[in-house]
Amino acid sequence: MDTEQVQIASEEEADPNPLTDLPTQYLEFAKVFGEEEFKVLPPHREYDIAIDLLPDAKLSPGPIYGMTDAESKALKQHIDEELATGKIRPSTSLAGAPVMFVKKADGSLRLVVDYQKLNDVTHKNVYPLPRQDDLMAKLRHAKMFTKLDLRWGYNNVQIKEGDKWKTAFRTKYGLFEYLVS
Repeated sequence: MDTEQVQIASEEEADPNPLTDLPTQYLEFAKVFGEEEFKVLPPHREYDIAIDLLPDAKLSPGPIYGMTDAESKALKQHIDEELATGKIRPSTSLAGAPVMFVKKADGSLRLVVDYQKLNDVTHKNVYPLPRQDDLMAKLRHAKMFTKLDLRWGYNNVQIKEGDKWKTAFRTKYGLFEYLVS
């Protein structure tokens, strides 16, 4: 069996002006290559994220987990940044998932909202994901590939009106809910 190697590019240093190398035929789409587009709340669209609860489902507030001083500082900073960009707002929801931090490989902290109780009472999306070996087989003879910046793969779709309260999370700084996913 012939084994093909897949090489994953290492992360490059960020170009301070990424638009300088943009081909002229793409200049009319330049805003999708910049960061400003992602600092504003996306518009409502027909594919806003819906959170469908099971019949008679009830959500209640979860506990507030303990945090170190460093985690508390990171949490406050995260909340302030998300409020400033409009990705979250203060909430009056009866629900409220707990939050915690996990350490990333580089030692920095990633905020995690524990939505286990919410997941337990939502309709499951059972659409099958494609098999990895099928995807790789389709790419085997490809000549060109696209580089994606997964950092921008999140917070680009609004949560459906009427469902935002379900995303509420509790912290020692207050109760907040997400507007985007």
